[in-house]
Amino acid sequence: MSLKVENEWKSFGGVQRVYSHESRSTLTPMKFAVYTPPQAEAGPVPVLYYLSGLTCTWENVTVKGGIQRAAAEHGVMVVAPDTSPRGAGVPDEDRYDFGSGAGFYLDATAAPWNANYRMYSYVSEELPALVGSEIASADSGRQGIFGHSMGGHGALTVGLKNADRFRSISAFSPIVSPTACPWGRSALAGYLGEDEAAWAQYDACLLVGSVGWKGDILVDQGTQDEFLETELLPHLLADACRQAGVPLTLRMQEGYDHSYYFIASFMDDHVAWHAERLSGL
Repeated sequence: MSLKVENEWKSFGGVQRVYSHESRSTLTPMKFAVYTPPQAEAGPVPVLYYLSGLTCTWENVTVKGGIQRAAAEHGVMVVAPDTSPRGAGVPDEDRYDFGSGAGFYLDATAAPWNANYRMYSYVSEELPALVGSEIASADSGRQGIFGHSMGGHGALTVGLKNADRFRSISAFSPIVSPTACPWGRSALAGYLGEDEAAWAQYDACLLVGSVGWKGDILVDQGTQDEFLETELLPHLLADACRQAGVPLTLRMQEGYDHSYYFIASFMDDHVAWHAERLSGL
């Protein structure tokens, strides 16, 4: 078995584990968390991938998100990868929004980042294949994806571009158009170079128009989010989905900010929403 169990805890009748392995995408050791619900004892269950935001690891959602209770209730496995490659020899910068913890779920093409920062390939191909082959209770025919902030950007772009693999998409306060905000433009230029034509493949607002989406999308956004007007710009996704004919439920949640207090408040809604869309496949 290519996976090593690093930690294991009983939770809501299921099991929360942390695995490590050697990644062929990033050429580094990688860790990811998997919550297996109690329903997995009776057979394979749907798999929901959660992508975290800037500065985070697999740990944030498993400790702060209240995800195990919801996953146990709805019989869904939750897989939470790291947000970037890490370790000795991996390029980094002394910034919270670029380098370690800030992989932006893309495949870098600019040196020196292109050697290790291949999170798009890791999340869209390597990790689902690994989970499907090594975790017997994972039903790879029923997979969804969601995430927060930078991870919401990742969930949207990875999901839209891999409709054959992911059947449902949602997000909390996502970066919907990295080509149009400071966080995104800085990251895209650093990882991909200055040719903005290459950036479009990682912009959800552009992708929804070019590749479409066969289902609906759910987004929750706090009205008191400090990044709402500068980095997140959810109205751009609303406009893009309207023009593309893709049903979007954008819920502006009054008084909520960008924190995990917000995410935990609506986690049950998102897990239930995905479970409903994955249950009949």
